[in-house]
Amino acid sequence: MPLTDDIDAFLRYLSAERGYSAHTVRAYRTDLAQLAAFAAERGSAASADLTLELLREWLWVGTQAGLARATLARRSASARSFTAWLARARDDSVDPAARLRSPKPGHTLPRVITHTQMSELLELLTTRAHGEVEAGGRPDGAESGTRIDREPAVRDLAARDLAIVELLYASALRVSELVGLDVADVDLDRLTVRVTGKGSKERVVPFGVPAQRAIVHYLGQARRSLVEHASSSGPTSAPGATAPGTTALFLGRQGQRLGTRGVYRLVATLLAEVPGTGPAGPHALRHTAATHLLDGGADLRAVQELLGHVSLGTTQIYTHVSAERLKASYGLAHPRA
Repeated sequence: MPLTDDIDAFLRYLSAERGYSAHTVRAYRTDLAQLAAFAAERGSAASADLTLELLREWLWVGTQAGLARATLARRSASARSFTAWLARARDDSVDPAARLRSPKPGHTLPRVITHTQMSELLELLTTRAHGEVEAGGRPDGAESGTRIDREPAVRDLAARDLAIVELLYASALRVSELVGLDVADVDLDRLTVRVTGKGSKERVVPFGVPAQRAIVHYLGQARRSLVEHASSSGPTSAPGATAPGTTALFLGRQGQRLGTRGVYRLVATLLAEVPGTGPAGPHALRHTAATHLLDGGADLRAVQELLGHVSLGTTQIYTHVSAERLKASYGLAHPRA
């Protein structure tokens, strides 16, 4: 059978039977499509043509192209998962990738935003959400201390953005978990949110009063305005019509469920002005929340449950971050450092 057909069947298996997220399946598809293209270039278009030597050459070519060790490790894992599934599906004892090895991914420490930086960022978003005058943002002729008469749509989006960042930081959510939330998933009385994580596993995580206030403010007017705007501006809108995806907690400008790219652009833009190195996407807020919890004395097991990690080892990287921060503080403060 053609290799590409078996890859398609494997991807359907991951989605339907293993319950993998669309993001995870897409990552497998990317890796295996590159493997199929590489194999085809070498005259191996059938699954039976896969050999350990061909797979090793594929990884070696990636190494020569300057791919990161993490990328090579992921490619190797994708190939091993695929060939193991194929061997089981065909009741075949031959698995060409069983002895495939790859460089271990480097243990790079995640980016963490300081308490002060996080507070300043949330204060800025609160100012925007409530339409208050920002530093340097006073219109010509307006008196100091007055409010800016913004367009409602701008205020609505600002209120949404505040709720997004507050919840990402408060509950250490993955961006895919955040955009998958419906209004019914949020319990404003118990201060908890029900999220669907990797492998379609559900968990309930807490959030604090500041996040509650931001969500209440967003739901009170802003979200409703986004729905009404989409209903009234649609080409086939009718009285009482509702925008698609109105069960979603966070909506885009057109009233549809906000996507991961929209959240990434929002957070990346905000963090671009924050000093520090490393990725500036939503995951930085998840890293920051986990590290701040451990810095504050939270139990590692509790943080593991909050993050939805299957392995405690995955969570332990944040203990290294806390240790690095301690070393940095020691180096600056101790006279004998």
